[in-house]
Amino acid sequence: MPKTTQLRTYTVRDGLLDEWVERWREEIVPLRLKLGFTLGGAWVDRQHNQFIWLISYDGPETFTERNALYWAAPEREAMGLDPDHYLISTEERTVEVAY
Repeated sequence: MPKTTQLRTYTVRDGLLDEWVERWREEIVPLRLKLGFTLGGAWVDRQHNQFIWLISYDGPETFTERNALYWAAPEREAMGLDPDHYLISTEERTVEVAY
């Protein structure tokens, strides 16, 4: 399958941005990497209380299939991390490299 990259923008609940970033770094990132995803960076937009990141997958399955594997992983369940606790909204855009 060709490489798929998503630009994800999360609007985080007031007062939880730093906690979200810490949990993302410590819990989500290691599992995503273990499952073959690559991360192109992550940014915090404090003015808009947003967390923005790039995630890619370039493997034998589609991005959607691999993402479903992430969500079904026992390690993911063990996190006890409910995104709805932190996130007001999410936007995912599939993007291509232009430069």
